[in-house]
Amino acid sequence: MSPSAKLKPPVGANDHVQGPAKAPVTLVEYGDYECPYCGEAYPVVKALQKRLGDQVRFVFRNFPLAEAHPHAEHAAEAAEAAGAQGKFWEMHDLLYENQDALEDGDLVRYAQALHLDVPRFVKEMEAHAYVERVRADFRSGVRSGVNGTPSFFINGARHDGPFDLGSLLAAIEEVA
Repeated sequence: MSPSAKLKPPVGANDHVQGPAKAPVTLVEYGDYECPYCGEAYPVVKALQKRLGDQVRFVFRNFPLAEAHPHAEHAAEAAEAAGAQGKFWEMHDLLYENQDALEDGDLVRYAQALHLDVPRFVKEMEAHAYVERVRADFRSGVRSGVNGTPSFFINGARHDGPFDLGSLLAAIEEVA
């Protein structure tokens, strides 16, 4: 872990969180829905959550690398639009499970599959209603020293090692 790379700002009320607030370990991921490495990390995080249960709180922040991944920012906006209807994590999962299908029509199909208010979803997507939320996450990543995705923070300190299950578990055990 790099002592200089600290999470800024700390996890707060605006974050998307899974797991108890009092969990001994908080794992924050800065991710990009179109990034193949984030796609590799997605099942690792799921396995970690299953293994550690209430011992871990998982937080996801948007860090779309728009120049490399042209659909990433709009996909992040779709997750936020779903979040406004109480389905952030469901959309998050669908986006990672369908990384090769992130066109606008795909996003609307996912909204339908999640039984969202689709006209509201489409209107908010067309208006880029959540672009500022996505960019705020991105700026917090830049302030935290994020320069690629996925980037993980364990209890506020950046994890600079590999993100396979064994490596993340070992890093968590170090701080827990």
